[in-house]
Amino acid sequence: MRTAFKTTPWCVQRTFAAVALAACAGLAGCGGSSDDDGPTVRTTAAGKLQGVDDGARNGTWAWKGVRFAQPPVGALRWRAPAEPETWTGVRQADQFGPACLQIGRMFGPGANNRFDETIATTMGQPLGSEDCLTLNIWRPATGEAKLPVLLFIHGGSNISGYTADPLYDGAALAKAANAVVVTANYRLGVLGFLNLSQLKVGGTAGDDSGNFALLDNMAAMRWLRSNAAAFGGDADNITVSGESAGANNVLAVMTSPMARGLFHKIIALSGGISLASNLPAGASPALNPLATWQAQGEAVLLNLLVADGTAADLAAARAYVATRTPAQIADYLRAKPGNTVLTTALAKGLNTGNPIPDGSVVPLDPIGAIAAGQHLNVPALIGNTREEGKLFGGLLPLFGGKPGYIVDDATRFLMMARFNPDAATTLTTADIVDASYLPVATPGTGYNARTGLITQVLFEANSQNLLSTLKTQQPKLWQYRFDWAQEAAPWNEVYGAAHAFDLAFMFGNFGPSVVGNVIGGNANRTGRLALSNALMASLGAFLRNGDPNAAALGATWAPWPSRLLLDATPNALAVTAQ
Repeated sequence: MRTAFKTTPWCVQRTFAAVALAACAGLAGCGGSSDDDGPTVRTTAAGKLQGVDDGARNGTWAWKGVRFAQPPVGALRWRAPAEPETWTGVRQADQFGPACLQIGRMFGPGANNRFDETIATTMGQPLGSEDCLTLNIWRPATGEAKLPVLLFIHGGSNISGYTADPLYDGAALAKAANAVVVTANYRLGVLGFLNLSQLKVGGTAGDDSGNFALLDNMAAMRWLRSNAAAFGGDADNITVSGESAGANNVLAVMTSPMARGLFHKIIALSGGISLASNLPAGASPALNPLATWQAQGEAVLLNLLVADGTAADLAAARAYVATRTPAQIADYLRAKPGNTVLTTALAKGLNTGNPIPDGSVVPLDPIGAIAAGQHLNVPALIGNTREEGKLFGGLLPLFGGKPGYIVDDATRFLMMARFNPDAATTLTTADIVDASYLPVATPGTGYNARTGLITQVLFEANSQNLLSTLKTQQPKLWQYRFDWAQEAAPWNEVYGAAHAFDLAFMFGNFGPSVVGNVIGGNANRTGRLALSNALMASLGAFLRNGDPNAAALGATWAPWPSRLLLDATPNALAVTAQ
């Protein structure tokens, strides 16, 4: 699926003469504006952008759908991202760019690249576009310059997610932290991670690694280094952040030789980069070794050849490949429609994504590289949630039980999307969670205990390995655990302090989103907002000086192995040090 940007209204060029906004106070501080430009016209290395003045509504200016690389289509599919082309005139930057091509899931873009009920009806379908390498920028509506910059990389198992998700709207965080907040798309699934010998071209751009998504992440970082000042940001004070798969990505980038000089601090939430060899027996590693990805790459190719009838079976496909040159195979793959590539890979369980320890872009042993000091050694803030595993009830059969949920993802999504926390409900935990795990607090067999195993063997194991290794190199190392579980029933039991639920507090977004409706409500409003405001103030402090201590927390945050427990009652902040 290839959608040309030039046909979509969000990137229609406008002439400079059409711009008629009020002049910005202190234009030199605004960056990129001339005396005749309004505050939302900024000049980047590629051309001028016209953003959105939301000053009256939320105190910010924004620029959306900004290209940071050329579309990775045609000959550029499975290649390192190329510098964006220049343009003349003023380009509109008032709408989000398309989501990157993906298979619909709960945290996907639906049919309309926004949060709505089509997310439920499009699960399992190809969505988005390969022409998707755009980023979005928010900053306070002031003339202040040299603001710290935060680049956030979304999660979604590296196979789904999109920056137009209202959960990631950067306005509230930009205003609260007095910072430039940026979100960036990146290629997903086998379009973002594919290590295949026939695609290797040599050179130093990282193409041969198969880590195309990470190369996208770094391209966004390079774009910010070159253009942050145009938006009042400090190019010498960039923090990269990610959650879940996004955290895996930014942590892997931290170990990459290609990342030198690209950023100055890191915030990684619910992620890791450990291999099985780094962890105790029984723990689940965040990353797989190179050999796994090489086998996956070959399997994708062979199954595509069988699916289109070129070969009768996998053995015949392997024989066919042996008769073709690498260039012929590369051309064959790039001629395939992107949605065909994804659906074929999905049908065979091959549409996966995660950093590939290839030995070039990512070290063969990323944790080992950190232990040896061979990484970008910057202040780090690591976050986890107390009940990470509650978002992954479907994984419980791996621990000898039934699936945790008795409803499918589409039904569960609609239950959440239609939930009104301020209205009476007949919905109960038993409508969502299998009876074998109820009551949830039953020692040993309850939903809390069983999902706690997922939390321990995947999230805590990887996090502790990362923290203990980073500590040998970096004294500015901080950890929080998100403990808030004040949702309206039944979601306080179904999710509680689940994976990704800290994001609403980090971004200050409690409106409609996948998690927003079940988090919100008047009953918990006072304490919830107090916790969110404290977290955003803390993040603002970390962005500035690499230390997250802030008066709003009401507690002193000591470096790891101490940690801060982020919590609130329905009516008050309840942050404690541990």
